[in-house]
Amino acid sequence: MPFVKIDLFEGRTQDQKIELAREVTEVVSRVANAPKENIHVIIRDLPEGTYFPHGEMKKK
Repeated sequence: MPFVKIDLFEGRTQDQKIELAREVTEVVSRVANAPKENIHVIIRDLPEGTYFPHGEMKKK
């Protein structure tokens, strides 16, 4: 049962996230030979001020 977790900076529309989840599901299904109903895509929106590469706050 594949779980795919995607962290994105907030700002994508619901339609964009739906399309992303569908496309990721298609690829995982094809490559991993997994039934689509067993694939779970989790998309988390990262608010600005929560990502600190190299100790510095990343802005969009």
